[in-house]
Formats: sequence, C-alpha cells, structure tokens
Amino acid sequence: MAFPQIRLLSRRRVSVEARQVTNRSTVRLFLTYAAISLVPVLVLGLVLAATYRSEARRRGLAAGRAEAALVARTAVEPLLDGTPLGSGLSDEEQSHMGQLTTRALRDGDLLRLRLRSLTGRVVFAEEADQVGLPGTHESLDAAEGRVVAKLTHLETDQLSSVASPAAVEVYLPLVAGEPARRVGVLEIYLPYAPINADVSAGLQSLYKSLAAGLLLLWLALFAISASVSRRLRREVAVNAFLAEHDALTSLPNRSRFRTCASEGLAQMRRTGVPIAVAIVDLDRFKEVNDTLGHRSGDEVLVEIGRRLRDTVGPADTVARLGGDEFGIVLADGTNANAALLAIREVIGAELTVGALPLSVESSIGFVLAPEDGHDVDALLQRADVAMYLAKARHTGVAHYDALEDHYDASNLGLIGELRPAIASEQLVLHYQPKATVLDGGVESVEALVRWQHPAHGLMLPARFLPRVEQTDLIHELTAWVLRRALLDVVDLGVGVAVNVSARDLSRRDFADRVRGILHDVGVAPELLTLEITETAILVDPARAAEVLGELEDAGVRVSIDDFGQGQTSLGYLSVLPVHELKVDRQFVDDMLTNHAHGAIVRSIIDLGHNLGMQVVAEGVERQDVLDALRLAGCDTAQGFLLARPMSIAALPSWLAASRARV
Repeated sequence: MAFPQIRLLSRRRVSVEARQVTNRSTVRLFLTYAAISLVPVLVLGLVLAATYRSEARRRGLAAGRAEAALVARTAVEPLLDGTPLGSGLSDEEQSHMGQLTTRALRDGDLLRLRLRSLTGRVVFAEEADQVGLPGTHESLDAAEGRVVAKLTHLETDQLSSVASPAAVEVYLPLVAGEPARRVGVLEIYLPYAPINADVSAGLQSLYKSLAAGLLLLWLALFAISASVSRRLRREVAVNAFLAEHDALTSLPNRSRFRTCASEGLAQMRRTGVPIAVAIVDLDRFKEVNDTLGHRSGDEVLVEIGRRLRDTVGPADTVARLGGDEFGIVLADGTNANAALLAIREVIGAELTVGALPLSVESSIGFVLAPEDGHDVDALLQRADVAMYLAKARHTGVAHYDALEDHYDASNLGLIGELRPAIASEQLVLHYQPKATVLDGGVESVEALVRWQHPAHGLMLPARFLPRVEQTDLIHELTAWVLRRALLDVVDLGVGVAVNVSARDLSRRDFADRVRGILHDVGVAPELLTLEITETAILVDPARAAEVLGELEDAGVRVSIDDFGQGQTSLGYLSVLPVHELKVDRQFVDDMLTNHAHGAIVRSIIDLGHNLGMQVVAEGVERQDVLDALRLAGCDTAQGFLLARPMSIAALPSWLAASRARV
C-alpha cells in the first residue's frame, strides 16, 4: 500500500464526484449567464448609440454654423457698406442681396436667407412681404454677438403656405465697415439633408464598428467570465463535497452521516424494514500514531475506509466521524449483528504500512430502528454507548442495552446534585450479609450505597455511580461511604466490605486516606475489606499493586470483586496482596445447569484456596446452588437466599436472629 497513491485516489474521487455535480447544471448556468451578461452590453450599446446620435446632431449643427459663417464672411458682409441695417439697405445692397439670394435658392444651397437689424426686425428677405417682421429671441441673441444654430423645419407660417424640408437654422452677427462693427444679423436656413447624409454615413459606419466591438467585447467577457466561473463552480462543487465528506478518506463526514441516518429512518417508515446504525472505533489506534507517526496513521485510516466502503452494500452508508471513528448505516438491519461481525473481520485483516504488517482491531456498537428509537440523535448517542460497552467487555460487537446506558441527560444532571447531596446526608447505606457456607455464620456485611433523592426517591447505585466513577467526585463519595460504613458497624461485631473504583486506586494517597478514616472512627483495620474489580486493577497494574501493598501493610483486607468477568493475569494474581476472590454471579446462578459455568466456579474455588485466599460466591438465590457450593468447598456465600440488602436500622436485629440460629 503506497500512501501517496491512496491520497491521489482520494483526490481523484473528489474530483470525479465534484465534476458530476458541476455538469448537472452547466447548460442551465451557461444560458443564464449568457443572457445576463448580454444585458449590460446591450445597455452600453444603447447608451453609446444615443451618445453617437447626439454627437452627430452636434456635428451637424457645427457644420451648419461653419457654412453660415462662410456665407456671411464671403458673400454677405462684403456687400454691406458698414451702415447699421436698421437704416435699411441701399438700392445697390438690395440688388446684390437679391441676386445672391436668388442664385443660392435656385441652386439649393440655401432654403432661406434674411437680414435683420440689430433690433431683430427683418430688413431683407427673398419674399418682400416678410420685410418688417419683428425680431425673435434668437435674432436678438445674435445681435449681441452670439451665434445661434438649431435643427428645424421651415414651418408654414402666416405669410407662407409652403413647408420646407429639414434645415439648420442659424443666426449670427454681421460685421462690416471700417472700423469693423456689428451692423445686423444674418438669418439663414441651410438644407440639412446634405449635412445629415454626410453625418449619417459616418454614423452608420460607426454603428457597425460599435456593434462589432461590443460583440467582440461580449464574447471576450463571456469567455473570460465563463472560464473563471467554471473554475469557481468547480471550487464550489469541491467545497460542497468536502463540506459533507472527509478530506482524507472521501467518505461522508459526521454531518452527512446524520443526514443519511435520517434518510434511512424515512425509508424504514415506508418499507417497515429495520435499519441498523453502528459506530466503529479502532482499538489502540493511538499506538499506531505514536509509534509509526501520523502519516502512517492516515494511511491506515484510508485503507480501513476503503475496506468498509467495499464491504457494505450499495444501499448502505459508511462515514468517517472523526479521528479513528467510523459510522455505518445498514439499510437492512435484520441480521445486523452477523453483518457487523463480518465487517469487524474485514477491518482486522492484515494490512501493510511501509514494510510493517499490522492488524487493527475494532469495537462496534449498534442500534436498531425502530427497536431502539426513532430519533437520529438518540440513535447515534445509543450506538456510541453500545460501542463503549463493546470496548469495555471486549466483545467486538455489542447491541445497545438500555440497562447499561448510564448516560441519559437526567443522569448527567444528577452528577451536579451529588456533591451537595453528600453534604446534606441524602445518601444512605444498605447492608447485605455474607455468611459462611458451612454453618451460616455472618462475619461481615457489604455496604451498598443508595441515594434518597428528594425528587426521584430512593435511587440504586446503577442510576448514578457509573457516571460518578468517571469524575473526581468518586473520591469524595468513597470517603463518605468508608466513614459511614465503619461508624455503622463499629459496635455490631462484624466486618464491613466497601467497593472502591479504579479512580480511587489511581490516587497516591488513597492508602493514607483509608488509614486516616480508620483512625478517626477507631475501627480495627482487619474489619475493613475493600472490594476492587478486575478491570480496576488492569487500568494500571503497577500502581494498583503499590496501593494494595500499602493497604495490606495497614492491615486492610482486599477482595477482587466479580472475579471471572475480567481478564486478570494469573501472574498478577499470584503477586498481588489479595485476601479474597468473589466469584461473579453470572457463573454461580446457573452452575448446576451450565456445566462450563460449574467447572469455572469449582476452578476459581480451587485457585483461590491454592493461593491462600478465601472464596465468596455472589448471587446465591437457591438452596441447591448453596449445597453445590458447600460440596465444592466455597467459604462464603452472598445473595437473596441468605438476605437482601437492608438498612442499618434493620441490621442489628437480623444479625441477632442469625446468630441465634447458628
């Protein structure tokens, strides 16, 4: 297995899936963008066209002004003697102007020509009846030295019934005489058609160039934008894929896994086929990272992800939830346990990291819907609980068991209430006697804690103790139980057994704390037995051996509780200062019907005796079982057959009655 190739394969998978996402909307996005990008180009074209038309009109007027100025300077002003036109034209001036006007009108160079005085009154026109017309504001502006030009038509007025074509109407001052001075105003109408034809020809060419330029601009912009947007869409598709997938393995991530679980529940409701939701955790994966490095750890995760993906069915889902944890949704959970056992075998198959062969074990917890719930969050939380149960029991695969679930929200809230509950004496102890098998004599009792909760009533330890054992509050609880139990039995003439947790054994000063409590209460150390589970010893065997040795030096007895349930090494057992073995009730209860369990009970009894220990059988509820234990040589029995747990108020009278029977 080569890690770079795996990483490359992962990236290719992302690329392929991202491309599939992109191609689905390419045509639609192309057409949409083409239409949208064309709009501003068209708007720009219209604006430029309007600007060009305005510029063409301005140029037409400029041409009209220039032509009018040329007529004035070369044809009209030379005919004037410098006398203001308000005095009228001389006969000679009148004759010359008539000839000029007639020729220009005949040739079509002009449409109309008038001379006006500085007050605007018409003093010469091609039609005699127009002479004397009053001034206009344009003529008055020209009389003051300004040139006025505008596009117009020779409209029919009260003096003429002939409408002329479009024209450039120009008013400009006339200058004559020595010295030169303004003598009047020239009003001239030039035909606009020649000017317009020339301007329009240029404008048409400009429009064509504009259209071609805008088209090329649109194509260029579209090509650039299409290229950029294509890359952006690809990046968006990749980001969308990565938002719901693990970058290392390309598997769905926790968010996508939750969605797939929801979809599976919806499918389950439609078809009635149960689904399984499983959490897979790789055992001791931290050792791989710490020993071989995170690169090798990533290589292992990629390979495990590939195996899971290749093992499940097409309708199933595999996800990486984070770290060394994976999730599985089986669309058909009918045979979930068998399927997950097979998956675990696939995970555990040998793989090679570099040149080193490895075998990765896993713990899998699963839930079934609708059996274990209908809500996605609840199912995921319960699958997680089942996974930790599989890890703790070393079973590989475990189905969720509500009786083993100590992690509901109400229990979590209880942890915050426990410390004040200890201070306010809400906790109480019940005691279950341990009797000798031969004669039924009672030499000790086991203290069992209860919580008299003001709202929930009397709660058994299974409701709150598993969570407390995960916090430092267990130290305070253990100290309270030790002190209370010793105070309760100090005058009863019996020993007392108290359960302690792995967290208690992890404290360096635990033995000193026990000695201090014994001293404060004034109880002989040999009357106290501390019961410790096998798993608590295995958490840190070296530290456990050190603490147990200190307790033995102090005179305190040590018992291994639930023996047979864990995996205590006989090597450890032979060197640990242990005085008592308590056979787990699962072997005792059916020892008469389950030959294997019967053999285990007898073997533990022989083992304990050979190591110089006493043996206690838990969970004795039938007389025939007690008789069998007696025949096997068991020392002590404990169970409902002998006595149920009782309050300290009931214990003295029960002990008295028991001693009377013996």
